[in-house]
Amino acid sequence: MPANERRDPIQLCRDADAAMRQGRFAEAEQLFAEGVALAPDFREARGRYALLLLDRLDKPAPALEQIEILIQQDPGHPGYLSVRAAILGLIGDYDGAIAQYEDVLARQPRDHRSLLRYGHMLKTVDRVADAVAAYRRAIALQPGNGEAYWSIADLKTVRLSSTDRDAIREALHWRDMPGENRTLLHFALGKALEDDGAFGEAFAQYEKANALRRASLRYDPGEMTACVRAAKDVFTPAFFAERAGRGAEDPAPIFVVGLPRSGSTLVEQILASHPEIEGTMELPDLVAVSRRVSVNAAGFPAGLAAFPVEQFGALGDEYLERTSIFRRLGRRFFIDKLASNFVLTPLIHLALPQAKIIDVRRHPMACCFSAYKQYFAGGQSHTYGLGDLGQFYAEYVELMAHYDSVLPGRVHRVIYEDLVADPEREIRRLLDYCGVPFDERCLRFHETARAVRTSSAQQVRRPISADGLEQWRKFELHLGPLKEALGAALENYRGA
Repeated sequence: MPANERRDPIQLCRDADAAMRQGRFAEAEQLFAEGVALAPDFREARGRYALLLLDRLDKPAPALEQIEILIQQDPGHPGYLSVRAAILGLIGDYDGAIAQYEDVLARQPRDHRSLLRYGHMLKTVDRVADAVAAYRRAIALQPGNGEAYWSIADLKTVRLSSTDRDAIREALHWRDMPGENRTLLHFALGKALEDDGAFGEAFAQYEKANALRRASLRYDPGEMTACVRAAKDVFTPAFFAERAGRGAEDPAPIFVVGLPRSGSTLVEQILASHPEIEGTMELPDLVAVSRRVSVNAAGFPAGLAAFPVEQFGALGDEYLERTSIFRRLGRRFFIDKLASNFVLTPLIHLALPQAKIIDVRRHPMACCFSAYKQYFAGGQSHTYGLGDLGQFYAEYVELMAHYDSVLPGRVHRVIYEDLVADPEREIRRLLDYCGVPFDERCLRFHETARAVRTSSAQQVRRPISADGLEQWRKFELHLGPLKEALGAALENYRGA
């Protein structure tokens, strides 16, 4: 295409759209940037550019810059204001997000989607009663709203009423209900029935919810099997010795990894109660950085093996730059709690050799069944089948055992049951690994006022309790496929 034609902003944005459809997101970013620079008032293109940055490239700060320009051009546009609110929540400006959602709802009081997002922000900052009120307003506007019912149930400390259960059962008879909404209603009803002690009926609802969710996803359990096999072939002591000393030396990141519902939010809350450690959230940035590693190779771990050794420092620097927007308190260390980063332990070690890696582990039956009862907005596709859950857990244990063998002492393991049994001993071990002195505030983590975005938000605002350790046993009759898939991991899950 001639250079003068490529300089046409409309054509540039068309090319950007074509690049997006083909998954060439970095190229699309460059094309959109050039297009809106040439035509600053081209709002439609700028809006698509902002969403590309936000949804495909995990770059909330640049996305916010583009949205701010759009709001300057059209101050009352509800779509722009809603996206701004969402981005503020993503970067941890929860007060700003709440204020923005309140502005949106003042303009559009019947916007049930904004009501739900508003409720999520309120829950994050521990305004539970206000969050429930927002969810119930959404239900009033849209009866049978599965996300609203599930959001109340997912608070864990609030019970759905008998009236709620009747309304959910009625809604489940509607024929034209979208599948995702039906899934959420089954999850919510399962939680309500479990709270009432009707464990058989509750499991039936969880089973229906998981079957619906599983059918809507493309999940191949063989991918994790292949990843573990390849990792054991590629990652040897010699592999790491040949690449040592090339990463960014900043010790600030603390990665809390593991599986969902393992107790990782509790560990994050404990660490974030220390005056030298800042809690952030589940950050997408390491995954975004890892895409650069595998762009010219067949994914992970082949991409890491082929990556130029001299560029590992740049990868670490990129991660630190990307995450800087989330570090709002200026503390010495910060936590990245994206649990699935456990797969990327070798990347962390090479790109950020001074970073800490904490693997949080919970009894496999408790961990897996807790995940089975949970609806995840994205990712975690392995959690919607008992057999898939057991297989994934076993392969996670196998993978981390290999990392332990080739990088001895690199990963610190926290066993949830040990933390519950003797909090002070385990917290002292944890802080010692992180290189910070013991602080009594970490024992009183439930008193720490901070935003928590995960489904465990309300649980970590209470003292440690053994109440949840054996909940899975009430459903043990139904969990045969999980036990079978776990195999040896049922006994050796603690690792070395």
